Amino acid sequence: MLMASLTLPAMNAGVKYLNDFYPSGQIVWARYAGHLLVMIVAFMPFHGIVLLRSKRTGIQLVRSLLLFISTAFFVYALRYLELAVAMAIVFTTPIVVTALSVPFLGEKVGPRRWAAVAVGFVGALIIIQPGGAGYHWAMLLVVANMIMFSVYQILTRKIAADDTPETTITYTAMVGAVAAGLFFLVEPGVWPISVWHWLLYFLIGVLGGFGQYFVVKAFQYSLASVVAPITYIQLVVSGLFGYLIFTEIPDLWTWIGSAVVVASGLYITYRERHRKPYPNR
Repeated sequence: MLMASLTLPAMNAGVKYLNDFYPSGQIVWARYAGHLLVMIVAFMPFHGIVLLRSKRTGIQLVRSLLLFISTAFFVYALRYLELAVAMAIVFTTPIVVTALSVPFLGEKVGPRRWAAVAVGFVGALIIIQPGGAGYHWAMLLVVANMIMFSVYQILTRKIAADDTPETTITYTAMVGAVAAGLFFLVEPGVWPISVWHWLLYFLIGVLGGFGQYFVVKAFQYSLASVVAPITYIQLVVSGLFGYLIFTEIPDLWTWIGSAVVVASGLYITYRERHRKPYPNR
């Protein structure tokens, strides 16, 4: 999870940089095409065609499509938002997952965790500032991204016992690459203008693919309540990339809202860790 928390913000920084030169649809395609190529090279020699065999093909396709749409929204939003602000909104995902686990997975959420969910949403509102000076309509794209990503995580959890992480992550790449190719029907592609840009296009695919794979493997080897808190390191890493590469300094409300969101998420993780003996808390 620590490796994922370093690679995924690096990918997002590369995406934001390329957004200044190329169409967002092309960047989304490169992210998934590179991801697919890396997964085939890394896993196909060991698994063969079995890599593409799934016991839950329908759910695999739906969850992969949700992640693709989620990614497209996020990439487009990065044209307008600071990296740290966008990531702070994204990190309300554990809060939404907790709420959605009730209708989707039939889990019981007690009053303490519901209160933490409510506090987390307040933190998101502090960051977004609806109607305030810091508000930008692209924040709504990140909110849509976060909701779709939450459903994606729920569906991923549902099939965790049926398919291997290698199959799951390859489906993610395959569906994303095919779907993102449709962008070229709407907006022509632009040839990379330098070797540095070629390298960035390659890296966002590699970092995105292995970043997601690290997350899946982390949840395979350990409890979610153990590894989930580490993901909040991404907020710090994203803030550093934003400052060092784009000279972005989040405003006070972003810091306050982020603190509220992180505190809420950590409390939910804490309750998740201790909920089995007391499932209604």
